Amino acid sequence: MVSRFAYPLIIPGPNPGHDREDWSNAGAAMMNAAHSDRVPEPMRFFASMNDSFRAGEGAAFNQAVADYHRWLLAHDYAPEVTKAGWEHFYNRFQGFYRSMVLYIAALVCAFVCWFNRNETIRRSGVGLAVVALVIHTAGLIFRMALEGRPPVTNLYSSAIFIGWGSVILGLILERLYRDGIGTVVAGLTGFTTLVVAHNLSMSGDTMEMLRAVLDTNFWLATHVVVITLGYSAAFVAGFLAVLYILRGVFTTGLTPGAARSLSRMVYGVICFATLFSFVGTVLGGIWADQSWGRFWGWDPKENGALLIVLWNAFYLHGRWGKILSEKALMATAVFGNVITAFSWFGTNMLGIGLHSYGFMDAAFKWLILFDISQLAVIGLALLPLRYWRSFRDPAPTPRPPTATQTPDRSSPSDLLPKPRTA
Repeated sequence: MVSRFAYPLIIPGPNPGHDREDWSNAGAAMMNAAHSDRVPEPMRFFASMNDSFRAGEGAAFNQAVADYHRWLLAHDYAPEVTKAGWEHFYNRFQGFYRSMVLYIAALVCAFVCWFNRNETIRRSGVGLAVVALVIHTAGLIFRMALEGRPPVTNLYSSAIFIGWGSVILGLILERLYRDGIGTVVAGLTGFTTLVVAHNLSMSGDTMEMLRAVLDTNFWLATHVVVITLGYSAAFVAGFLAVLYILRGVFTTGLTPGAARSLSRMVYGVICFATLFSFVGTVLGGIWADQSWGRFWGWDPKENGALLIVLWNAFYLHGRWGKILSEKALMATAVFGNVITAFSWFGTNMLGIGLHSYGFMDAAFKWLILFDISQLAVIGLALLPLRYWRSFRDPAPTPRPPTATQTPDRSSPSDLLPKPRTA
């Protein structure tokens, strides 16, 4: 019990030149001190910090921190001190929060561009999204450098990475089509995923120690990154379909040209999602075979990954075989959001399986609300086209007669045959 006291590993190991990761918490240090009758010097610094903090003596607390800093430098812990400084900068800069604000600004610019067709506003939205992506990328690189790991190691980092991949796909679409739709997708997915990550960060340390089965940079850099890019693409396709449906039902802006462009976007992104989801699922099976001795065990996470592949294949076959109408294809892509959210997030909250991180009531509530919102959009997609404003036939308006047209002034008696005259 005592050895579990004070989770942070604050006591450095005795041999920094040989094992730089052999740090222990305060509880383990006290247990060792009880057996060896020797209290580690860092414990004295932390005791002084604790006493000063409780007494409200800021100067004494700062002095204890400075003494501990000098002690670390004097005992060959300069790399750890430098890394701590970079982590301090990372936490103070709050790059993901800044990106979140910029994504919202880019989203607003893209929406305004839809109404007034101003090229300057469209370019401003793209510029804001690019700046947000640069800060987003810098945050990812900082996390990788601090952890010494690939970008995705837990649910928090997966939300960060899914948003990053979605923004890149959205900006590629904007580069190809230049109609503001790509910027809307980039801003919407970037902001949403960073909000999810922000709420996940409230549960504790976002750079936690990895479980033993995850302690492999090779599979984290291959299977996890590839399958997460598949999630990103599936969400982008789903949100493009949401834009298609909402724009068609509530506005007159879904012209035949805009409908064709959105349809091509959804199709292309789903092809990308299918490829990465399939390859990522196969790589996950190989990793499972090396870790647990079987390629496939019908684990909830494995089933979720398979569902994404099968659902994307269903969309592709429906399009290639002309089995599904355009509306049905959009509804299918939107339901892909539900499946992807379940595979990415829902399976981790079931409380069963090898990928379970424990049930979270708050997260489960938001997942259900997200699914309901997507089902509501699908319900709109199933409305007959006469209820879609973009496809509704305009009411005929009477036209005045032209100059070449003269009204028929004949009476009914004029239409009767004339009697013959002798």
